[in-house]
Amino acid sequence: MILPIVAYGDPVLKKVAEEIEDDYPKLDELIENMFETMYNANGVGLAAPQIGKSIRLFIVDASPFAEDDELPEEERKQLESFKKVFINPIIIEEDGKPWNFQEGCLSIPGIHEDVSRKPEITIEYYDENWELLEETYSGVIARVIQHEYDHIEGILFTDYVNPLKKRVLKKKLSNISKGAVSVDYRMKFPALKR
Repeated sequence: MILPIVAYGDPVLKKVAEEIEDDYPKLDELIENMFETMYNANGVGLAAPQIGKSIRLFIVDASPFAEDDELPEEERKQLESFKKVFINPIIIEEDGKPWNFQEGCLSIPGIHEDVSRKPEITIEYYDENWELLEETYSGVIARVIQHEYDHIEGILFTDYVNPLKKRVLKKKLSNISKGAVSVDYRMKFPALKR
């Protein structure tokens, strides 16, 4: 089932999400719905807060980046099949010299900005089978994970934008929360009166 994506301005996007237990109701169905929602919106990641659930869960499918000719072939091969579920993740370490990359977000349609992040992460998480894993990722995969991880920490990519740029974006962000934006997927806008 395709769920509405929560737009910028909704308080759920600024909350630190709660951990869940392995008996979380209908978790498999939720994960399936999240993938369906993400694919419908042409996203590469989706965090539970973006569908209005303040829980520590996000999904990633970085395969669209495999088409990027500017990336090294080895990285593109890795991206091709990178599809994962992250439950109760903890980023243990971020390493390397920060690099800029233009990011966007399904909750903030139409806005793309350069964000500086470290290129390598080590993350511990449970997969959809509740197997505890610790893995290290680098490059675009690390960035997609960092972006989604920020969502469960109540952080949006626009929080990294410098104050001057943020002032320039203020009206656009306000319009997004009011629903004055053109999107081809279902959204829930916080400033629209029910």
